[in-house]
Amino acid sequence: MMDVTRNQYFLAGLILLSLGAQFRMTDSVTLTPEFTQLLAERTGHPAASVGAVATTSMGGAKPAIQKIFQPPEWLGWALLSAGSVLVLHSMAMRKPE
Repeated sequence: MMDVTRNQYFLAGLILLSLGAQFRMTDSVTLTPEFTQLLAERTGHPAASVGAVATTSMGGAKPAIQKIFQPPEWLGWALLSAGSVLVLHSMAMRKPE
């Protein structure tokens, strides 16, 4: 089994810190119609059947349904907190030999 080193903790902390900062700066994300259709097909959402009907009735035109994703405020704070804990924990560990 492989041990997790100081550098790996530090890298994971930096990644979580940057993701947390990104989620704190983002109000909403508008997905493209193609990706919205893909998500609807994968999850079995009713928009998938509406998109298929619109595609056949309009002669192959893409439906203009777009999903808007709004991350909750607590998600950014949680990622920032976990990232800072991992970075501080990596600083407290012994240096690799």
